[in-house]
Amino acid sequence: MAAPRRHSSKPRPSHRPPAKVRQEPPTHGPVEVTITRVGGRGDGLAEWQGHRLYVPQTLAGDRLMVKFGEARADGWEGVPVSLLEEAPGRTDPACQHFGSCGGCAAQHMDEATYTAWKLEMLTSILGRAGLLGEGVTLHPMARTGPGGRRRASLVAAQRGRRTWLGFNEAHSHKLVDLAECAVLAPPLVALLNPLRAVLSQILADGQQIDVSLTLLDDGVDMVLEGLPEPDLRVLETLAAFAESADLARLCWRAKEGRPAEPIAMRRRGSITFGPVSQSPAPGSFLQASPAGEAAIVAAALTGIGEAKEVADLFAGSGTLTFPLSQQARVHAVEGDGDAVASLQAGARIRPPGQVTVERRDLFRDPLPPYDLNRFEAVLFDPPRAGAQAQAAELAKSTVPMLVAVSCNPATFTRDAALLVEGGYRLTDVWPVDQFLWSSHLELVGRFVR
Repeated sequence: MAAPRRHSSKPRPSHRPPAKVRQEPPTHGPVEVTITRVGGRGDGLAEWQGHRLYVPQTLAGDRLMVKFGEARADGWEGVPVSLLEEAPGRTDPACQHFGSCGGCAAQHMDEATYTAWKLEMLTSILGRAGLLGEGVTLHPMARTGPGGRRRASLVAAQRGRRTWLGFNEAHSHKLVDLAECAVLAPPLVALLNPLRAVLSQILADGQQIDVSLTLLDDGVDMVLEGLPEPDLRVLETLAAFAESADLARLCWRAKEGRPAEPIAMRRRGSITFGPVSQSPAPGSFLQASPAGEAAIVAAALTGIGEAKEVADLFAGSGTLTFPLSQQARVHAVEGDGDAVASLQAGARIRPPGQVTVERRDLFRDPLPPYDLNRFEAVLFDPPRAGAQAQAAELAKSTVPMLVAVSCNPATFTRDAALLVEGGYRLTDVWPVDQFLWSSHLELVGRFVR
């Protein structure tokens, strides 16, 4: 007979996080405020008796009555009650989901107000870092227009008999079920309803997955992420959908970082970088829009000038490598295995020695000065985290010209400070807006020693 279990008198530790205590606002009634400026996330900023308020869909100069909503990091959400005086610069939103969908923050701004807001954000952060001044040329902002985005990551969820497909609300995990999108390319928007219908056949109640969509030269590349290993019924259903929707490729994977498993590979899945047509791995990173990519490539080519020996660091699948290879010999360095395979395939198409490829984790093992100094120019295009370790090595080098491509002005300024301290000077900034109506802004900066 088994010995009876002993029961401890100590209470079991709870693994449930403590309930969030709701902060009480300073007042429960509406208060009158005036918006002083629009912040980095697109909300209007106002003060009431020392309390900061973030009021969505407002403009600098708006006077309105608001109620205190949920607490934010250093203030409160301001819930509009009534508009007392409207500032100039407002326009009608382009999408019915504006105000709930978190994809856009600034559809209420007219063209001039929106452009000024984006440039003010950039010049403010660069100015605070001491990077703007005499001798620095701020070029006109390149724009991606409505319907110009070729890449999107959507969330799909089955809730009872309804299948939801869309983006999250702003500051929330609540899902907005998209009926339209003024930002995405029309072929991606056209997939929303057919995709929603087929997902309703394969998702269980409560199940949620991510859907990656990329419009390539020969059609849409789709990856379903978070999908358990599909059985024969699911595979046949999805393969039939790929045929009816004329997808280029349809793949699945259980989670991020896993290889994408093919379901239907109807075409090559190709994208063109300068003189090279590539077939990147399913779900690979691409610039968000063709217009944004073209602007970045043009700035990079201008930035390297007449240099004939160039290093392209964080080269990805070759977005910049192969256009650069038309005027210089390029050494492309990248850490991701799939991207390196694409680079190597493209390098074989170019003349011998025109493009060389190295696989290297530049975050953990940046190129040192003795490897960098042979180049006439170095271009680096890191992820949002920036290139701090590599920038520190570049600052010690003798490379005469650097071109930095950044999708995060904050990490750009951090890395630029290292370069300036090492003897470089920022000469040109090209702003690139390929995330229309969002607070996201990219830039290309040119540094000379």
